[in-house]
Amino acid sequence: MKKILTLVTLAFFTMGAKSIAETKMVEKVAQSTDKLVIPYEKYILDNGLTLIIHEDHSDPVVHIDVTYHVGSAREEIGKSGFAHFFEHMMFQGSENVGDDEHFKIVNESGGTLNGSTNKDRTNYFETLPSNQLEIGLWLEADRMGYLLDAVTQEKFEIQRATVKNERGQNYDNRPYGLAGEYSSKNLYPYGHPYSWLTIGYIEDLNRVDVNDLKKFFMRWYGPNNATLTVGGDVNPKNVLALTEKYFGSIPMGPAVKNMDKMVPSIESDRYVSYEDQIRFPMLRMTWPTVPVYHEDEAAIDCFASIIGGGQTSILHKNLIKTQKSVQATAFQPCYELSGEFTMLALANPGTPLAEIEKDFRESLKEFEERGVKEEDVRKYAAQRESSVIFGLSTVRGKVSQLAQYATFTQSPNYIQKDLERYQNLTTEDVMNAYNKYIKGKASVILSVYPEGAENLIAAEDNFEIDKSNYKAGPDEYSDLVYNKPKDNFDRSVRPPSGENPIITIPETWRHVLQNDIPIIGISSNEIPVVNILLTLEGGQRLEAKDPSKAGITNLMTSLMNESTQSRSAEEMAKALELLGSSVSVRSSDNQITVNIRTLKKYLGQTMELANEILFQPGFKEDDFDRLKKQQLEYIANQNTQAPAIASKVYNKILYGQNNILGIPSIGTAETVANISLADVKQYYLRVFSPSTANIVIVGQIEKEEIIPLMDGFQQWNGKAVEIPKEFKIPSQENTTIYLVDKEKSAQSQIRIGKFTGLTYDATGEYYKTTLSNYPLGGFFNSRINMNLREDKGYTYGARSSFSADKYDGTFTAYAGVKLDATAASVNEFMSEISNYYKNGMTDSELDFMKNSIGQREALSYESPYQKASFLRRIITYNLAEDFTQKQNEILQNIKKEELDMLAKKYLDPDKMNIVVVGDKSVIKTDLEKLGYPVKELDMEGNEIVSPDTEKLKEKK
Repeated sequence: MKKILTLVTLAFFTMGAKSIAETKMVEKVAQSTDKLVIPYEKYILDNGLTLIIHEDHSDPVVHIDVTYHVGSAREEIGKSGFAHFFEHMMFQGSENVGDDEHFKIVNESGGTLNGSTNKDRTNYFETLPSNQLEIGLWLEADRMGYLLDAVTQEKFEIQRATVKNERGQNYDNRPYGLAGEYSSKNLYPYGHPYSWLTIGYIEDLNRVDVNDLKKFFMRWYGPNNATLTVGGDVNPKNVLALTEKYFGSIPMGPAVKNMDKMVPSIESDRYVSYEDQIRFPMLRMTWPTVPVYHEDEAAIDCFASIIGGGQTSILHKNLIKTQKSVQATAFQPCYELSGEFTMLALANPGTPLAEIEKDFRESLKEFEERGVKEEDVRKYAAQRESSVIFGLSTVRGKVSQLAQYATFTQSPNYIQKDLERYQNLTTEDVMNAYNKYIKGKASVILSVYPEGAENLIAAEDNFEIDKSNYKAGPDEYSDLVYNKPKDNFDRSVRPPSGENPIITIPETWRHVLQNDIPIIGISSNEIPVVNILLTLEGGQRLEAKDPSKAGITNLMTSLMNESTQSRSAEEMAKALELLGSSVSVRSSDNQITVNIRTLKKYLGQTMELANEILFQPGFKEDDFDRLKKQQLEYIANQNTQAPAIASKVYNKILYGQNNILGIPSIGTAETVANISLADVKQYYLRVFSPSTANIVIVGQIEKEEIIPLMDGFQQWNGKAVEIPKEFKIPSQENTTIYLVDKEKSAQSQIRIGKFTGLTYDATGEYYKTTLSNYPLGGFFNSRINMNLREDKGYTYGARSSFSADKYDGTFTAYAGVKLDATAASVNEFMSEISNYYKNGMTDSELDFMKNSIGQREALSYESPYQKASFLRRIITYNLAEDFTQKQNEILQNIKKEELDMLAKKYLDPDKMNIVVVGDKSVIKTDLEKLGYPVKELDMEGNEIVSPDTEKLKEKK
């Protein structure tokens, strides 16, 4: 891997003469050794399109980002959600790209893609193997210049249904999902462009038609309101020529001016509230602050860190350590027109939110008395530096940063200045910002209370939205004309792929410590960071020896993130924050993982802290009492969330009542109540052992440098751990629907699947089942997703997958769907599975799958996380380092008949478990009409037996 990020100086080049096709180079930033810079070239096309090119040959990957300077802030009252709606419509095909072909073409080319919308901008992006650059540019240009003729009423209706499903899944049916909406509409004046969320209102979506949407596109999606950023393994001259070819003829749109800053003013505290299906009452206090990149933004961010940024914060001390809340935090998102400083807490059940408000205000007073310390600003600057540098680990990260800076600062070369805002902070800056924007200022105080518990609100609602002063802005949409480009080439011809890039599997090194822990590593000079991943096999599976204490692994790892024998949790957190490093311990079904992340220059100090965390845990009584109580609360909270209920019940059905894997990893109320601190200490001594450990190291470090720093791991001793491997699994005789009642739910959650018994292999039957599933439910254009989302509009997304580990495996299809389409969705799921089981894939699906999976390897080794995952698979499953080459051979040579046989082996539609969580009063009757047995379960997965059934059993 070549070194591509260096400290550089800025060099400007103003071109007197225009380059190819009259395109102007605006500036060029070259590498040097002075400052942190992402090198680039910037051009402006004659139609106003800004082009930024970042050349980076470290991986055979290209990332393309088109950022339009339009978000929900450009919308108007009564027509909210348009920018987000277009995020959906832009993937539905354009004049020269067929319906739903955008996803299909990118996937077939081995790439990934998506889009996102916020208040101020919308972006569309693809990451592709570098030989697919031209295809990516052709796709983006076609929807910029040739979209509207392909936007039909039918597509509009389907995507309107999809957006409604998205709102249901991510807002209406999610705990606290409407908190942001309530806060915004009461913080900003009526009509302010931030007074609604990007998702918009359902009534607005119901009101508008396809012509309203087309006008919105014509007004805001011209090339002069867009920045095209291309980065990766590219030749800038080639990128420029292709950009001119595909984008150069697109006519300029109407002129777009930056909006004026619009920071609201609040004269007195505004108390508002709403009821939700939640367990923990929420208090959220929000103050208006400054726009993004404002001179005071960094200071308020630092204040947010002091008051509510983790274990060293004032809120953590006053609300978490005292066990008044299960969560307490502070943050400040800043946008183009304004910013918001927010303090938020989830209180323990039954806690009056007036008490939390009092704690918030006392915490602010404590901050005033405490003041800002030099250590505070150093900690925050270190964390910011670490975050910025880790963010540059992929070409996507670099391209996204360039696009952000170009759109909102007009200078892509802003990264050093951005970082210096935090590095140069003083204690006076932070206190002055607090005094200016927070101290004594009014806020919006939102209470979110559980059903029937209005008595818990902080205070009576005292604010009503005033619409009387609203004045509509100027008409932006009259006399708009759709001007199609005029080309001198046939744009309908899909460009050919370039020459296949050379994909080099990262070179690895190995070592074995004296206690037999194997280490595998990759040395990479791209950014000055190091990632170390320690994995211990077993995880929740180790609890099988005593299921009465299920959840002990989760509780143990949570405690390991707290105090050590020589430092409190706060002291350890402070030590890590001053380095910008992190050490986190987590557990899962089959593993305990420790993730150590640090800048290279702080590796030695970070390793010393990691040794203390891992080998000298404090396991203190007060930490134990608090975390045990939190875990019990989280267990109880699961039953307020339909997805959590569905997963919990589904696993219990698949693995059985007496299988530890049929119990949630956090345990049950009964099992966690059984756990004592002594149990945790004994469990740590039993399972935290080098006998099941392996280590992965990725970063800017050589083997010879890192091994001397592993002395703490060298000295690690422990008894050999035996991992339970086989459990009795219930047999599935016939397909059955298991219905769990979730009253008043806006959606239903569906899980369909079975236990397969497949264990993980990289080149055997399990690998081949993943190939077999790809056309069924493995990507966006799969049969399941196209049917339920794109054709029917039942869901925001539906997928299926095979999963496996060393011990067992499952097949699962899943989605969250519209409540009134629950039975229809189950029917479509089963129809697709049945058809696939009987007939297998088509020849074209086989070819598509081979192209898609075969080309995506180029994207597999770019980030430290990807490299670490690659290495962990090798060391966990004892794979040959060239296993991906063998996978490619299998992929290219496998026959349709073999894949169809696997579908017949594992997808028998007559032996599926169907779990549905939703409002029984609405969905049960239609589910019964599907012809499958329907069993009602409670939220723990236990069968509900009716009195009549019980009497019948007694007679028998």
